[in-house]
Amino acid sequence: MLPFKLPYEDELKAERFRMIETLDGLSDDDFDAGVTLCSEWAPRDVLGHVIGLDYFWKSYLPYGTRINAANQAQADRARAVSRERLMEWARHWAANPSTTSRLSAGILLGDLGVHHQDVIRGLGLEREIPDTVATAIFREGLQLSMWMNRRTIRHRLVPTDGHRPIAFPGAKAEARGTREALGLWLTGRDSVTSELIFS
Repeated sequence: MLPFKLPYEDELKAERFRMIETLDGLSDDDFDAGVTLCSEWAPRDVLGHVIGLDYFWKSYLPYGTRINAANQAQADRARAVSRERLMEWARHWAANPSTTSRLSAGILLGDLGVHHQDVIRGLGLEREIPDTVATAIFREGLQLSMWMNRRTIRHRLVPTDGHRPIAFPGAKAEARGTREALGLWLTGRDSVTSELIFS
């Protein structure tokens, strides 16, 4: 256990508790079978995935490069327990990040922010996104897009809510929008495309 705070650790904890608050407000039907931006995953499955990231060495390394299989295994594990038990687990997860999560809090904050928005947007809800989380979502999109869909490389990205533009040499198109919408689009959430301006 590391006896000191690491960068983004407090922000990661806070976003975990905000996600729990969102999930606590859902009906049982929405929690178990509601639509999210993660294809075929309900909110409880998304929660299972983000909790599973805290146990990286045990739950992900055995799958090697089969990340999708590892992600699904976490969702399946969450499916096997009651909502009450899963939310108890989530509260412990929020308050007590693992050492690996504390060390990678800056990365995990973006992943968590994206998945929180998967639930929020999938169910037609809204929330005010903290500034650090919006930037983390944008950063997550930049990183994932490099190997998922190359949108980061092909577009000059212009956040309209407080971040400098990002452009790789040779980018021939431009995409403008909030950090959150750009980040989600970069990760392949095409439902946000109408919120962006392209040129």
